[in-house]
Parts: sequence; structure tokens; C-alpha cells
Amino acid sequence: MVSSINSSSQALRAFDTGIAVTANNIANVESDNFKSSRTVMNEGNNGGVKVSLSKNSADGPLVTQSNGTTKELSNTDLATEFTSMINYQSAYGANVKTIQTDDEMKGTILNMKA
Repeated sequence: MVSSINSSSQALRAFDTGIAVTANNIANVESDNFKSSRTVMNEGNNGGVKVSLSKNSADGPLVTQSNGTTKELSNTDLATEFTSMINYQSAYGANVKTIQTDDEMKGTILNMKA
């Protein structure tokens, strides 16, 4: 069994990875041929968090250039990325609050024993 602090710290690292991947996708929204990535979070060993990355292999939009050639743009969808960022931010904050609450509870217990 994983303690609440250990579980929350694993979740914080997982959400940090998710935020970094989302930020990278947003930063490359104007990069030609860029394929966005996704984080997939699953239960790891002993109830922890396991993060894996996957590439979005879907084609980006094609545009015709002035010389008649076509190029593929990034397949990053900003609406999806901003929604992911909001979700990661909320989950990150919830896990920080869990760690703070655990710390306060332990402090209260120690004060009661003193």
C-alpha cells in the first residue's frame, strides 16, 4: 500500500510530465509536420501512478504554398491542449492540497501527544 504522500508525489510527477508534454505541443503548434504527443496515466505498482507517452499519428492540415507545393502543418489542436492544461492544473493543485492536509494532520497529532 502506498502512503498518501507517496501517492500524491507520484501523481505530481505524472501531472508535471503531462504539463510538459502539453506545453511542448502548444510551443510547436506552428511547426510544420509536428506530431503532438499525449500522456497516458495508469495505475502503477502498489497503487502508484505510471505515465507513458504516445504520439498522435494523425495527419495535420495540408496547405498549398504559393509555388504550388503542399506542406503538412502541425496536428496540434489548441482546444484539446488548453483543456488538458486546465485538467492537469486542477489535478496538480488537488494533490498539493492532499500533501498539505496530511502534513497538517500529522502536526496536529504530534501536538496532541506533546
